[in-house]
Amino acid sequence: MQFEDMNAREMRRPYRKYVQRLDEMERILRFIYDEIEKQDDAFVIKGKIDEFLEGTSGEGNYKLNDVEMELKNIYKSFTQLKEKNTRLQMECNAEKEELEVVKTAENMFTTGGGYQARMLGAAEPTESNRASLLGEDYSSERRLGCLSGVVLVTDEMRFSRALWRASRGNTFTQFVPINDTMLYDQKTDSHVKKSVYVIYFQGSAGSAMETRLLKVCAAFGTASYKWPADHNEAIERRKSLADKLHTKEEVLGKFQEYVRSEIDELLRPSADNMSGNSRIEEWRLFCAKEKSVYTVLNLCESQGDGLLLSVNVWFPSAERPHIEDVLKRESPAEQKIILKTDASFGNAMPPTYIRTNDFTGVWQDVISEYGVPRYQEANPALISTVTFPFVFGMMYGDVGHGFLLVLLGMYLIRKGESLNQWSPELFKVRYLVFQLGLYATFAGFIYNDFFSVGLQLFDTGFEDVNGNGEYQPTYDIKNSGGPGPYPFGLDWAWHGATNELLFVNSLKMKLSVLFGVLQMIVGLMFRFSNAIFERNRTDFICECIPFIVFMVCFFGWMDFLILYKWVHPVDNPPMIINSLICMAMGQVDKNPMFDGSIEMGKQLMTITMCTVPVMLIPKPISLYLQHRASIKKAKSSDGHQLLHDMESAEASSGGGHGHGDGFQLDEIIIHQIIETIEYVLGVVSHTASYLRIWALSLAHQQLSLVFFQKTIQMGLTMAFPLNGIMLYLMFGMWFLITVGVLLGMDVLECFLHTLRLHWVEFDQKFYRGDGYRFQPYDVKHIISQTET
Repeated sequence: MQFEDMNAREMRRPYRKYVQRLDEMERILRFIYDEIEKQDDAFVIKGKIDEFLEGTSGEGNYKLNDVEMELKNIYKSFTQLKEKNTRLQMECNAEKEELEVVKTAENMFTTGGGYQARMLGAAEPTESNRASLLGEDYSSERRLGCLSGVVLVTDEMRFSRALWRASRGNTFTQFVPINDTMLYDQKTDSHVKKSVYVIYFQGSAGSAMETRLLKVCAAFGTASYKWPADHNEAIERRKSLADKLHTKEEVLGKFQEYVRSEIDELLRPSADNMSGNSRIEEWRLFCAKEKSVYTVLNLCESQGDGLLLSVNVWFPSAERPHIEDVLKRESPAEQKIILKTDASFGNAMPPTYIRTNDFTGVWQDVISEYGVPRYQEANPALISTVTFPFVFGMMYGDVGHGFLLVLLGMYLIRKGESLNQWSPELFKVRYLVFQLGLYATFAGFIYNDFFSVGLQLFDTGFEDVNGNGEYQPTYDIKNSGGPGPYPFGLDWAWHGATNELLFVNSLKMKLSVLFGVLQMIVGLMFRFSNAIFERNRTDFICECIPFIVFMVCFFGWMDFLILYKWVHPVDNPPMIINSLICMAMGQVDKNPMFDGSIEMGKQLMTITMCTVPVMLIPKPISLYLQHRASIKKAKSSDGHQLLHDMESAEASSGGGHGHGDGFQLDEIIIHQIIETIEYVLGVVSHTASYLRIWALSLAHQQLSLVFFQKTIQMGLTMAFPLNGIMLYLMFGMWFLITVGVLLGMDVLECFLHTLRLHWVEFDQKFYRGDGYRFQPYDVKHIISQTET
């Protein structure tokens, strides 16, 4: 059932608080899923929607309050653990950086007394320069200051330059890379390479110079740590920092183990269903299900202090007994659910519900992309299951390429179930691909084209009688009772003939026009069916009849001339295009197709021209008279109130082509003029548009021929043994080009042009496509579309 919004005007949502609670629960679930993704080897069992729905329909239902409480407790626990874990990580990271600074100082004290000792000219390490980095004199007077810390390796040059400029050259900076470990960087939330820096400057602690340098360090986001005064202090601080770091890393490891144990508990299936989804996934599906239920309840209209809920629904009439049985079976004992038909609601446009299966579903999607059928309007999807692949086959006709598409379609059909898991799009089009290949193979036999090579299926109808390379037909070309022509399709003798392109082009062009006019006539037949079903006499008389007469009298006559010329060969056959020009312009046809064809053509052209005013004039007059009659009837029955209701209905629905402003005769006349011009000119352009079938077929055949001649045929013409090697290489090249161009680009191109012929040239003859889909409430579909 599809639910209508009963509270759209007042925007009342009585169950809004429940939806807000579920939104908060879904936010917590997203937070937990993010934490799970950070864990290694954490796998959430999901995808078992049927098991979840079966489980929640029994006695062990999830309760909203219980799930909400558990989620909040887990969220509170996780956030506290995360805060403590973050604080511990920051402390550990700071102690690691300080430890690296202390190790660098200890190494400098041990290996050479550091930079200050070298400034005083000491050649060898002594006890004096081991005792103090700055020396006793400098320690007492504090004439030389020192700052130390850790900076990113990538910022070393910019940091050094900034210090030099800030101190006006009165500093010296030394960098020592940390090569044995990667340190955590809070800005990038990753582990990066860092270096220990030591800044020497003139001045004591708290001086203006130190303040200036500290501002530069803060601007670069570096962490500053106290530099050890001597070697002994460096050793003591290193040991102390190592102990503290070891203790905090143990605590951090315990935190991680506890978080992992909590996550493992969430990843396990529920105890009631050990083969189902993970516990966290069950909660997520439950929240999605409950949210969809409360969303539907928000559409209901509350009456009697909330004791009664009512809502308008759409459902297939054939499903009514089943729906009533379900409502009766599932209704609680203390409650009652009533399903009744509301006549007043029946005035609205019902949604369109079309039953489909795996075969027809993809074709319905192709048509619905152009427009959803109006309720009980003629749906072109069913006939498109045949016409669409047939037109594609006429464009793509080739036995070899079509058979490769058939193999691809068979593979997709065979792998259907597994394919649906990782690529639902390919699963949906598996029958479409198979059909396209099947019809392309059939058209390939008609064209007798197998990778641009003719198939010698039957004996040819031509023979080189004189031995001079000029082939003569051996069948009865006069159709006077002698031997018949080639039994099926095109004679393979045409392949390679000097006039092959001329003959094949003429054949394919005429086939395109024949099928195009036939398909447009079928579209007009659907227009008749719509008018009959809707009992619209005005459209039936003023549009359908003149439309079909116009089409048959001119373009039907053209198709008749094509077929007549094929089955009645003459010595000097006339050009059909000349006959049509003489017919339309009223000129004298000096080479008629048969006796009486000129007079018949004139009569048909007269009828064709007479249909134009029939399309243009009667319909506005008829609509105007109908409107006047309805006004008169309204005034005579219920007075002005009924008249006001009728005009309001016309204004809201755009009745009488008034486009939502009530009945306006001038707009109806303009609309009818546009419709007439569009149809008359459109039929001409649409007929010409079907020539794209011939153009695409010619392009496919010529591409296939060129690829064959420039690859495999070149290898065949070479001398032995070079021909074997080149044939092997050329075949590989030919296959790659065939797959990439003819099985890739050309398939998409032919599909696109076939789509245009159906949407524009065929559907526009009868199809309004202004309906809207029937979208019933489907729990399984809703929760399957939700994401973590």
